[in-house]
Amino acid sequence: MPVPYVPTLGPVRWEDPIPALLEAVVENAATDGFLPYDKDRRWGERKTERVVVDAIEHDDGRTLVPTLAERGGGVVKVHVYGAAPDSLTTGADLARKLIAVHGAARGGVVWFLGPDQPEAYAQGVGTRVQLKDFADGPGAAPGVPVHEDGRLHADAGFADFAEAMAGDGFAFLYERMRGGGVGPVLTILHDGRVAGAIGPMEILADAAGAARLLPQYFGVLPRYRGHGYGRALWRAAMHWGHRHGAGYQLLQTEAGGASDRLCAAEGLTSLGFVNQAEV
Repeated sequence: MPVPYVPTLGPVRWEDPIPALLEAVVENAATDGFLPYDKDRRWGERKTERVVVDAIEHDDGRTLVPTLAERGGGVVKVHVYGAAPDSLTTGADLARKLIAVHGAARGGVVWFLGPDQPEAYAQGVGTRVQLKDFADGPGAAPGVPVHEDGRLHADAGFADFAEAMAGDGFAFLYERMRGGGVGPVLTILHDGRVAGAIGPMEILADAAGAARLLPQYFGVLPRYRGHGYGRALWRAAMHWGHRHGAGYQLLQTEAGGASDRLCAAEGLTSLGFVNQAEV
């Protein structure tokens, strides 16, 4: 396991109880409930992705852990752990088989590279797992005003911002905000209008009981990029997490992308790369 990543849960830390987490997601596959530390539990009433337990393959050279998600007509993913030369080919073959068995619309393979591997291997196909440890403090201050006021969101055109940034998940987030079911969203203004946002800001205990700042939707309107707004939002979010008692945050950034470069510049630790390809 070159990256600490558990199917259906996502990235974890090396010090987390990884064998117990793997066992828990396998046992939980027979239900549609959430494990208490699953970050996705904030988005729905039931778990819509599960491990396909009877299709797990394991030998001395590799382990293949397939999952099936309900979204988009069904999505099969085969998580490939191991260094056997034919691991990805074998994983792709299993994915195709399971697509047919379960009538899924599509599928693919997921494989992992350690943090010492060249970034070029993950560009275009992968995300970098980033760790922010709040034991080191929140980091530098934002430098420009960042707001945490729901009324301001409406007055300053958050709805227009969310529509323009729908591809980054903000339309979905805005619907959740209107329902009142998510934590605060931090915004930054340009001439009185929302130019960028990060949120929701929420903390959930992990499997070991440590307080974890959950991943956020994060974006700046294209016409306002280059003003330092993304960095200011990121720093404000880290200060929020530190102030509310978070011990750490784990997130995934597109390898070589703007958020990836920002996290590197802000001193986050790379835990490696998670790569995906369709079959």
